[in-house]
Order: sequence, then structure tokens, then C-alpha cells
Amino acid sequence: MSSRGYLTYLTSIVLMAMLVFSFAGCGHGGRTLPSATGSIYEIVVVSDADIYKEHLQPVMEADMPCLPQMEPYFHLTHVTPKLFDDFLKSARNVLIVETGGDSLKAYYSRNRWSKPQAVCRITCPDREAFGEWWQQHGELIRNWFVREELARATRFLRGSTNKDARKAMVSRLDCDMLIPEDYMLIKDTADLVWCCNDKGSVRRDLIVYRYPYTDQDQFTASSLFAKRDEVMGRLVSASVPGSYMGTEYNVFPPQMRSIQPLASGEHGSFYAYEIRGLWRIFNGEAMGGPYVSHTRLDPVNGQIVTAEVFVYAAGQKKRNTLRQAESILYTLQLPHERNLDAE
Repeated sequence: MSSRGYLTYLTSIVLMAMLVFSFAGCGHGGRTLPSATGSIYEIVVVSDADIYKEHLQPVMEADMPCLPQMEPYFHLTHVTPKLFDDFLKSARNVLIVETGGDSLKAYYSRNRWSKPQAVCRITCPDREAFGEWWQQHGELIRNWFVREELARATRFLRGSTNKDARKAMVSRLDCDMLIPEDYMLIKDTADLVWCCNDKGSVRRDLIVYRYPYTDQDQFTASSLFAKRDEVMGRLVSASVPGSYMGTEYNVFPPQMRSIQPLASGEHGSFYAYEIRGLWRIFNGEAMGGPYVSHTRLDPVNGQIVTAEVFVYAAGQKKRNTLRQAESILYTLQLPHERNLDAE
């Protein structure tokens, strides 16, 4: 067992157990489930020690890309199967690897022992078979847990949203988004909405803009990078005259991938891409941080819609803050999705 992970996890669980006595929802068979324990982006990993060290830990605890400091995708607590007791079964995320089975299978479940909870259980004949399978599927498993955390965050957003900001999204961009109540609307024009949460020592910005769609070449990486630099460079500056926001291309080049937006559900999506990278201020103060953007095609209005969040938190870790802001992007609903939901 990892002493660092297990002691940290026990401390957080004991403190939480002293404070939380509520039960959430009903589980399998109508039984009442306790509230999940643990922090966001933490996973209890149940496996043999060799499998954990050789296969699971390098993937699940790999450094998350495009952050100014090294931070892992997940913080892990490892236990062997004999130590996986009822106390640990309430964890919000659980990854189980069992050897000695007849075949190799992966099972996914939610709210098995607590709520909200995500559990992935993998059965395999032996360590060698698992190693070959994990090499191909490990990142997919990691992405599933990330997706589960993002989905939880988006459900939480429904509790309180900024009505004025959402009205601006509808009237200006013909889109909707669950913009949190603590994000203040600071700018809205014919093709742009800008909201900000600068409470405390961390600043979070959300900027959504649109422009006409002409051809599919606009969804290439070079085109989207250039458009971001154009919009952000014109919009965001620091206190020094002539300063402007741009993208860091040298140290950590931005990464682009296709995505399936949560809000689109079974409706599907046309073009949908995510870009992760670092922003910085040019010709001004030494300021910078991570950003994430989603760019999608609005086929109803013939527009390209980009929604971006960026974070400024000097000297602080940024993974959880960025992930929470990133969850807002997954609530974007384009006109065809809003119309289908209304039907």
C-alpha cells in the first residue's frame, strides 16, 4: 500500500465522516446509499502491488498536459484487494483490477456503494494479459474517470446560474450555457459574451464568441490557433499600455483533439474540438496560465462558436480550478440542441 496515499485518504475520510451524515438517493435494490467520500480527482485503486506500480500508476498519475506546474491527472490511493474494506468502498472513484479470471473484461458502474460514485472493475487471467490490454486501453479508462468528474461538475452547475449572463448568451449568440452565479457578466456584444469570477486569489474568465463558417479548413489547428490569438489579443490586456494576451507556443505548445460534448447527448455533434494550452501576456507583466477552449459548428446559423475558459492563479496549483471551469464548456447548447430539448 502507498503510505502517502493511504494516510492522506484516511485523514480526509475521517474528517468528512465527522461532518457528513446525510444520505443521497437510492442504490441497487432500493437501499439508501451514503454520500461519496474523498476529493475531486482522487481514485482508490485496488490491485496487486506489481500491477499498480508497473501499469496503473504511470497512466493514472501521469502529468496533466498544458499546465504551468506539474500536476497529475489523479491523486491515487492504492490498496491490495485484502485491504479494500467497506470503509474505502464509499470513495467517489474506484478502480479495481482482479487477476485469476477466465477472460479479460472491463465493467463500468455508477453509485455502486455510494453516491455519486464511478467504479471501473477489470478482470483478467494474469498480470501479463492485463499489461498488454492496459497498454491499449489505459488512457481510455483514465478519460472515463475524467468524464465522470466533469459530468458531476456540470450537474452541480444547475443549482445556481447567472440569469443575466445566460440571457446575453441567448440574445447575442443564440446559445445557452450554465454560467455559474458567481461569474459576473462584464461584456456582451453582437458576437461575444465575457464573464469573470475574480473572487479571492484565483481569477477565472469565460469568453464565448462566434464568427461565420465558410469551409471546413477553419477547423484546422492553425486556423483555430490564429483565431484565438486574434480575438484574445484584441480583447484582453494588462495594465501596461500595448500589452496583450497571446498563446504560448514554445514551452508547452497547445494540444487539439476532437470531443463529444456532454450537452449534445444523443443528438450528436458536427464539428467539435477541444484545445488545451497556456496563455501569456506579451509586452507587459509576467502573467500567464492555462486555458481550455471548445469550438463547435452551429449549423442553424452558419456560425463557428468558440467557448474558452482561462485561469490566473499565481503561485498556486491549477488543475482542480481549471477542471471546474472547464466543466462549464460542456454545458454549451447550440440552437439545434436547444430546439431538440424543447421538443
